[in-house]
Amino acid sequence: MTLDLNLAVPRVREWLDGREAEMIALLREITILESPSTDPLSQGPVFDVLRRELESLDFRVLRLGGRTSGGQLWARPRRRPRGHPFQVVIGHVDTVWPTGTLAQMPFTVENGRVRGPGVFDMKGGLVQGIFALRALAALGIDPPVTPTWFINSDEEVGSPDSENRVRHVARRTLRALVLEPALEPVGKLKTTRRGGGRFEVRVQGRSAHTGLAPGEGASAILELSHTIQALYQISDPERGIAINVGEVRGGSRPNVVAAEASAVVDVRVRTLSDARWVEERVRAIESGPRMTPGTSVEILGAVDRPPMEPTRRNRALWRGAREVAGKLGLEVDEGMSGGGSDGNTTSLFTATLDGLGSVGDGAHALHEYLEVDRMAERAALLAGILLLPAPQASEPVRPLRRRTSGRGVATGVGGGGEAGNA
Repeated sequence: MTLDLNLAVPRVREWLDGREAEMIALLREITILESPSTDPLSQGPVFDVLRRELESLDFRVLRLGGRTSGGQLWARPRRRPRGHPFQVVIGHVDTVWPTGTLAQMPFTVENGRVRGPGVFDMKGGLVQGIFALRALAALGIDPPVTPTWFINSDEEVGSPDSENRVRHVARRTLRALVLEPALEPVGKLKTTRRGGGRFEVRVQGRSAHTGLAPGEGASAILELSHTIQALYQISDPERGIAINVGEVRGGSRPNVVAAEASAVVDVRVRTLSDARWVEERVRAIESGPRMTPGTSVEILGAVDRPPMEPTRRNRALWRGAREVAGKLGLEVDEGMSGGGSDGNTTSLFTATLDGLGSVGDGAHALHEYLEVDRMAERAALLAGILLLPAPQASEPVRPLRRRTSGRGVATGVGGGGEAGNA
C-alpha cells in the first residue's frame, strides 16, 4: 500500500506540536553531559542516552569502538519488511567546548531560546531526530525506506577515526540525512558545502651571522614569504577557491639568518575538479624555481575533505524535502556552507541533505542557541523526509584516489584535521 504523504505528514506535525517541553528535557539531559571531541571518555554517557531512546523505539543499537575517539553508534529497527532499502540519519555527539564550559555557559531556557554548549551544534538536532522517530512509531507509520542511525564522536575534528565507517554506511544506503544545524537564523537547509584541506609549507635555508657573514646565509623566512605570495595567487573568489595562510613560524634570533621556516595553509573549494586543480598548483609551487638561492621547499598535505556538490540525486532529495515542507505549510530555502561535515563524505556515494538539525545561531560561539518554537517543526520536517519513497535512480560514484602519504592526492578522503563547520 502506497503511503499518502498528504495525510501522514500533517499527522506527524500534530503529534509533535506541544511536545517542546519533552524535547527540552531530553536536550538538557545530553547537554549537561559535556562531550568535547578531545575527551573520548566523556562521550560514552551521551551515547548511553541515545541508546536508551533508540532501544525504546525497538531499534537494535551497536556501539562501535574507536581508536582515537569515543567510537560510534549504529542503530537500525529490529524488524523491517524484507527487501526494504536503508536510509541513514547521521549526527555526532562531540562538541568543540571543553569540559567545564557549563560553568560560564550554563544550560538555560529563556525568551524562547535554549542556550548551552553544543545545543545548536548539534545536540538539538539529535533530540529532534529522536522525536521524529517517536512520532512515526506512535502513529504506526512505517517509512518505505528503513531508517538507520549513525552517530560518531569526532566530527568536530574532521572525523579522522570514523570517516571510513561513514563511507561504508553511505555506500549502502539510498540517502543520508545530516542533523547538522540549519544555515543562518532563518533555517536554510544545506544543499552544498565547500570542501577543504590543509598544507604545511616547510622551508630549509642556511644560517649565518647577519653582522659578520650575511652573504653566507640563505634565509628560509625570505623564501617562505615568496612561497606565501605564490599560494595566495591560487585564490579565486569567483570560483569559490580560498587560500589562507593562518600560521607562520621561523627563525631563531634577530641577528641570525633563518635556517628554517614554516607555514600552515587552509584551502576551501566548491568542486572536486577545483580541489584537484588547487593541488596541482600547490605542487607546481613546490617543484618550481626558488627565489632565494640556497633554500628548498617541501609542501605536505592535500585537499582531503571533498565538497558536497549539487549532484542530481542531491537535487532530487532537496526537491523532496521542499515538497514535505509544503505539506507542513512551511517555506524552506537552501544555501551553501563554507565549512565541512560528514555530509561532504556521504554525498560522494548517496543522496545527501544537510542542515536538518536545529534552527538558531552561534555554532562554536559563546552566544550559541536554538529556537524552541522551531524544534517540533524541524522534527516534523525530518520525519516527513524519512517517509519519502525510494529514489528511482542513482548516480555512479566518481573514482577517487586515496592518499597514501602526506604528499599524495587525497581528494575525497575525509579527515586531515579540518573542524566540522569550521
